[in-house]
Amino acid sequence: MYVNFLSSMNEARIEITIPHLFRCPISLDLLEDPVTLCTGQTYDRSSIEKWLSAGNLTCTVTMQKLHDPSIVPNHTLRHLIDQWLQLGYQFHPGNSATIDYLTSLKHALESRDSSLDHKLQALHKIQVLSDEYCSFKRTCFNQLSYLTLLLQLVFETRSMEFTELALSCIVKLLPLVNLDPLNMIKDESKLSTFVSLLEKGTTKTKTSLCHLIDSTATSTQTQELCHVLGNSRKVIEEIVRLAREIQEEESSKAGIKAMSALCSLQSNRESLVRGGAIDGVIAYMLESDKLQKNLAPMAMGIIEKLVVLESGKVGVVNHPSGIQTVVKMVFRVCNNQEYCCSEVAVGVLLVICRDYGVAREEAIGAGILTQLLFLLQSQCGNKTKTKARMLLKLLRSKWNQESNNKL
Repeated sequence: MYVNFLSSMNEARIEITIPHLFRCPISLDLLEDPVTLCTGQTYDRSSIEKWLSAGNLTCTVTMQKLHDPSIVPNHTLRHLIDQWLQLGYQFHPGNSATIDYLTSLKHALESRDSSLDHKLQALHKIQVLSDEYCSFKRTCFNQLSYLTLLLQLVFETRSMEFTELALSCIVKLLPLVNLDPLNMIKDESKLSTFVSLLEKGTTKTKTSLCHLIDSTATSTQTQELCHVLGNSRKVIEEIVRLAREIQEEESSKAGIKAMSALCSLQSNRESLVRGGAIDGVIAYMLESDKLQKNLAPMAMGIIEKLVVLESGKVGVVNHPSGIQTVVKMVFRVCNNQEYCCSEVAVGVLLVICRDYGVAREEAIGAGILTQLLFLLQSQCGNKTKTKARMLLKLLRSKWNQESNNKL
């Protein structure tokens, strides 16, 4: 089937033009047995095996050194080629056009002869295409290794305008593609560039980088990268700073999402506390009422994960507005969702008030007893009410115990 890549109209000697995506980069013939290298590039098995057996340890397309010489069958691409061969001239012409168009845009970005303006135009077109989701385009973006290319260009290009637009394209592609290429950020020089862009980039660039950090927690492929970023003091300090800048609503929310993603790994939490995450999240919650749609529930979720640590509890207790802010979340409506923070806020206070007398005093002074009574009379869930009763009981017993000690 693969050897004969003419259509059913072969008798009329009409040859189908092979889409670039279906050609082996070495032989330039139709891929008969497509296999993929660790660089994300796909070759015909026989061609790449000859290349490797000759002692070559590089990818012929990217010229990257192969840290892993193993080859993996590309079943998705093989299925696409099968479909193309079976349908022949009935294969949707738009699909062939999409393949060729995306290939030409990739070539424009890769070529050293392309001007900056030409590359910027290509990025704008990719941005539009990534908005128009379809499964075929998703496959094309994956097979053409767009995420790998765009990341490499971000780390190699010095134009801030290009970097900002390329990162914007990357953010749009993240839900569509395999996330493994993100692991290149673990490289020391690339991580240094990443941090530099977080420190000195435009607000849009910083926002995109936060979305990228957020995506690392969504896949097991990028868990190690999530750990690396979560243990970088500079990365944490920058996303905390971004979260605090509430006047820049989108970037502030992106900072909160990035912190929440890093919090998903237990190994990151101590670093987050040391990097000022408690202060940043509390600052965000204090001002979040000003935002039409805020992430107060997610912010409370970060606090919940961090107070498992002793340093996290101390961070909340020592913050001038820490306990007061959490108390305010006990009976609060966020984004038209009643009691969205209640259960988490009550749980956080249970953890802290159990160990810290000063926290109990501050909570009572901030009106926690009234808040809990209102909560118990509300339509909130049973789990929330159970925690509210536990907190009331704790406060009452500790209060009685401390009063008796004074006598």
